Amino acid sequence: MAYDEDRCRARKGHTPRTLACLRNFAISLLRLFRISNIKAALRGLAAQADQILAMRRL
Repeated sequence: MAYDEDRCRARKGHTPRTLACLRNFAISLLRLFRISNIKAALRGLAAQADQILAMRRL
């Protein structure tokens, strides 16, 4: 429930699957960097898209 998926109102078309893919990608990226507390890391990075993109480039 780190992303509060239950309240998400995207239910039409490909949107739910796309959001699930993005969530899985973010979690996999954090695991790749050996982040132990994923939920805390997601909260910390929520407003810092530039850091997330920088992690992706490594």
